[in-house]
Amino acid sequence: MKTIAVIGGGITGVTTAYALARRGFSVTLFEKQRYAAMETSFANGGQLSASNAEVWNHWSTILKGLKWMLKSDAPLLLNPKPSWHKISWFCEFLAAIPHYEKNTAETARLAIAAREHLFDWAAREGIDFDLKKEGILHIYRNQAGFEHAGRVSKLLAQGGLERRAVTPQEMRAIEPTLSGSYYGGYYTESDSTGDIHKFTSGLAAACSRLGVRCLYEQEILSVNAHGKQASVTARQGQETSTASFDGIVVCAGTASRTLASQLGDRVNIYPVKGYSITVNLLDEVSRSAAPIVSLLDDETKLVTSRLGDDRFRVAGTAEFNGHNKDIRADRIRPLIEWVQQCFPGVSTRSVVPWAGLRPMMPDMLPRVGRGSKPCVFYNTGHGHLGWTLSAITADMVGDIVQQSLGSTSTAPRPASMTPARA
Repeated sequence: MKTIAVIGGGITGVTTAYALARRGFSVTLFEKQRYAAMETSFANGGQLSASNAEVWNHWSTILKGLKWMLKSDAPLLLNPKPSWHKISWFCEFLAAIPHYEKNTAETARLAIAAREHLFDWAAREGIDFDLKKEGILHIYRNQAGFEHAGRVSKLLAQGGLERRAVTPQEMRAIEPTLSGSYYGGYYTESDSTGDIHKFTSGLAAACSRLGVRCLYEQEILSVNAHGKQASVTARQGQETSTASFDGIVVCAGTASRTLASQLGDRVNIYPVKGYSITVNLLDEVSRSAAPIVSLLDDETKLVTSRLGDDRFRVAGTAEFNGHNKDIRADRIRPLIEWVQQCFPGVSTRSVVPWAGLRPMMPDMLPRVGRGSKPCVFYNTGHGHLGWTLSAITADMVGDIVQQSLGSTSTAPRPASMTPARA
């Protein structure tokens, strides 16, 4: 039985460990936190959204970023302090603009493939993660935004996604609690929402049942690869240990860049901070006034999900400020004000703020596939769609590891797909 180390216990690491365990590998999962899914996979927007597959590599993104640069509460905020990492990332971001259409369609295709894997795993393992299959409604306040969405819809259709334009009257029929004036919307019935933390925690428990050795509170000191062997040196408390494996899969979010450099690879991930609030719906009036259908407000770049009966999640914004994890009041305030404007019947007395660092590649496609060494693999850099794409990229890298190293599978082989970036 081949041994595999998976570095990272967020959504991509846990799904990867699960996919490898089902193929018959002996898997060891390393996670620096005490539990799985305690960082970027803790409190995201909750959307499983093929309809949000549009990549950001577009000139309109650049223009908006310049316009918003001096506004502390803007949807996109760039710290102007230069660094070589930031400069190189943005240069590659600009270089990917000609591939905007192709990459958007490819991301939609991956997202559609991912959803069935994820639903199947949840059903197989009995994971309750507040899944709601109510679709996602994109809302637009002006004609320009609505017409841009129409052009995006054509790209999403190339990837196999169906979504339809809706009038303001149809929008209110889809989600009656929504307040405000809108030009129109786009509705994707096949999209859904859920609690990423509950799903990842449940799948981590399933991994343990499958024999995955889950090691928590592990500070990774170094990773190495020589020939057909990889090694991981980690510290837990005062104890340091080194273990060898037949292969290693890096799924470490924003830490993947540093680990990749130790393994002889360049994975140019930048940490893009996003914020969320979880509104506790403590009274019946708030529960009735909060939406059931998930929303994406294109103007404010905010998304929503209803988690169970008594929680309402609002998330979004993008902040280019290095590895800073501070929760800024001026970035949280617009989320609360948005709830008050769009859903005035929802009480915001009990709001839990959160911030996480999205691991973003410059072209917005995840890094999935082999490294330069024969025993090194990657499944990382999913950006704002880690939850949406996680199941398919885990299966993809599972196929690649199996083809490279071989193993006796204990589960049916899933349909293979071309990696996003091998």
